[in-house]
Amino acid sequence: MQIVIIGVGGSARLVLDNIEDCIDAGQEYEALGFIVDPRYGQPGTLINGKPILGGFDWLARHSSQVHAICAVGDPVIRKHLIGRAAECGVRFATIRHPSVIVSRHATVGNGCLISAGGILTAQVRIADHVHLYVGCSIGHDTTIDSFTSLAMGVRVSGDVKLAEGCFVGTGASIIEKRTVGEWSIVGAGGVVVADVPAYSVAVGVPAKVIKARNLEDRIFA
Repeated sequence: MQIVIIGVGGSARLVLDNIEDCIDAGQEYEALGFIVDPRYGQPGTLINGKPILGGFDWLARHSSQVHAICAVGDPVIRKHLIGRAAECGVRFATIRHPSVIVSRHATVGNGCLISAGGILTAQVRIADHVHLYVGCSIGHDTTIDSFTSLAMGVRVSGDVKLAEGCFVGTGASIIEKRTVGEWSIVGAGGVVVADVPAYSVAVGVPAKVIKARNLEDRIFA
């Protein structure tokens, strides 16, 4: 499978590391390079040995030959870029590091990243374009909806619901049977012991809502 990575930042380099580790483990992948608008990087520029291939025009021309993964950590921007890529007709790849432990009874959608040290237990359900960064563990019967990002070392207990577009910060924990509403943020190190409403920011131990989020001004060309 030939894979292109949408983005050129830290998450994109992490995805490349994951792909290269998969190749070293014998998986038949080839990382071709990166897709990014010209204002963020010029074609031919090398990033960790792989070139920027071009923008979404390149992706449109080659969509039948490659798979893509969007490697942008911000869920709002990621959803926007995936929409653009989908308009190009590209197929999406899920990248799972060889060290990840996944129950045979878990399900994972398209376009996901599951980084090194991840653990997915029984009846975990992960939708499309979810990012789980290094060392995340997900308890039984948890559902994670599309575009959600879990930063390094997040711990999610059983029967949790993470709605679309959540961002959970480094080292945060969520106890069992709690819901984090759509497009919410849980701050780094937070401990969620009560439901977090949609479109809100919750921080601290225990995590408390400190403000609402307004995504109407999040416009990306």
